[in-house]
Amino acid sequence: MRYFDLHCDTLVACLDQNKSLIDNDLHVSVKKGDRFAPYVQCAAVWLPDSVRGAAALQYFDRHAAYFRKMAETGAFTVLETGEDLEKLGDKQGTAFILTVEGGSAVAGDLKNIHHLRENGVRVMTLTWNGSNEIGSGVMSDDKFGLTPFGKLAVKEMEKEGIVIDVSHASEALFYDVAENTERPFIATHSNSKVLCKHPRNLTDDQFRIICNRGGLVGLNYFKAFLNDDPAKADIEDLFAHAEHFLSLGGADVVAMGSDFDGSDMPHGITGLESVEDIANVFLRHNLPEALVDKIFFENAASFFKRFDRNA
Repeated sequence: MRYFDLHCDTLVACLDQNKSLIDNDLHVSVKKGDRFAPYVQCAAVWLPDSVRGAAALQYFDRHAAYFRKMAETGAFTVLETGEDLEKLGDKQGTAFILTVEGGSAVAGDLKNIHHLRENGVRVMTLTWNGSNEIGSGVMSDDKFGLTPFGKLAVKEMEKEGIVIDVSHASEALFYDVAENTERPFIATHSNSKVLCKHPRNLTDDQFRIICNRGGLVGLNYFKAFLNDDPAKADIEDLFAHAEHFLSLGGADVVAMGSDFDGSDMPHGITGLESVEDIANVFLRHNLPEALVDKIFFENAASFFKRFDRNA
């Protein structure tokens, strides 16, 4: 099976808990991922809202250094370009793409966007739940969307080839991004607000805008984003969100964005070892095997190859 996941917090969890990315007891490890052919994981440097300014950039650098140290073991492949993905093919094993969750990593300085790209970052979530120098987060009382600096920052990200991620964005920020960018943007780990009313989820209008721009939406496994009663959340809820997005014309857009090691899983999901079980539920609901492969791998892989070709 092929598996491409747009978001996990394992990198931060490993450094915080002094664990190895290669083998650990978390949701994600290289050892667990090596069952797939291939497994591509976007690994986020998550920045808490308490970290700002120079401290935020230093926080990113510390986690990027840890990621490089793990990569030096040779246990996994690092993907920085669409060409790297092309070369990967269907090779058994694990590959990582470095991402950032929280535009505070830029520390309000445009030149730091280049610094992120030089360190291999391919995707940046503009905010976490709070607001930062770029814009307003979904759980913030601020509703200003993109700041003047944020409007410059998203243009610089497009120029540098860093994909804009609107998961965690307020509605004002989402629509400002749509107005102030030209390239496709994505929501790495967000579900449907029609099925679960959590503010982190997307409205149908937002999903259609991402579709029309040729972006991606990664299904989030976090139980609070799957069911208004999180205690009842299970794989069937995850399928329901996929089915709803597919009904809106998302066959080329729906992907996976687990939020592994950053959230509480629903019934039936314990980590990477559960991915085949999730795929089997999708198949039991009579989704064609080719469509399941698109959702679990090909849509995301095609997006990153296309994004580089159309730079």
